[in-house]
Amino acid sequence: MAKHAKARKQHHANDDILTNRSGDNAPVEKLKRRVYEKELAKLHVELVTLQEWVVRKGLKICIVFEGRDTAGKGGTIKAITERVSPRIFRVVALPTPTEREKSQMYIQRYIPHLPAAGEVVIFDRSWYNRAGIERVMGFCTEEQAKRFLEMAPAVERAMVESGIILLKYWLEVSADEQTRRLEARIQDGRKTWKLSPMDLKSYSRWYDYSRARDDMFTATDTPWAPWYVAHSDDKRRARLNIIKHLLEHVPYENLPRASIKLPKRQDAGGYRKPDYYYKLVAEHQWANE
Repeated sequence: MAKHAKARKQHHANDDILTNRSGDNAPVEKLKRRVYEKELAKLHVELVTLQEWVVRKGLKICIVFEGRDTAGKGGTIKAITERVSPRIFRVVALPTPTEREKSQMYIQRYIPHLPAAGEVVIFDRSWYNRAGIERVMGFCTEEQAKRFLEMAPAVERAMVESGIILLKYWLEVSADEQTRRLEARIQDGRKTWKLSPMDLKSYSRWYDYSRARDDMFTATDTPWAPWYVAHSDDKRRARLNIIKHLLEHVPYENLPRASIKLPKRQDAGGYRKPDYYYKLVAEHQWANE
């Protein structure tokens, strides 16, 4: 761990910057929706271009998203994937391990999901569960957590040396914003499914998670697989920043596209609609206000 001592010192010195660029209580100006949607549309075009390059060149890209509950991982992943092919941009969000998986080597359940040529795999939480929620909530022993932190850099080095482009993102949300978002989940019927008993337990352990995060950065922020931190109190800004960063860290080029022209439709050739009673979906008169 001595070789990462400088990183440890830097992370602790900048803990207030990690939480919020200007401190916990500093307001963050929210990006307006129209600006966000305009910029996101541009980035979506670039993601499609990246997708074509990944397929053509057989790239293997693995993107890891970690962060506290409500940090905005799901929304960021949705922003990345909503305009690309799910067959190429594949999202992995593994459930609680089964008893059989618990008996396996820890990394074993994640390995089958790593990308093959022409794939982008996005982990909505990853093997770093062991360094975070499992450690904080007591689902693994302290010895197991420390052993993971020792071994993870070597495993990730093997991944990178095999040709995988590995990007690791930590979404950092402030304590006040996390509270606001959790309260919104309690009050909003559209979001209650996001709120689990584990969220409530982990909410009370803010500083345990801070210590776990610091240890994780210290041990696994390596030259071959660095951690990139995105402030996410403003979800829209965070999504744009991460997508732009992603595009800047995967070399790709525009591929030439043949001009596309719709062909002429065939003649009806005597076709007539069948005398059949269709079961139509009711058309309600929605107010267009």
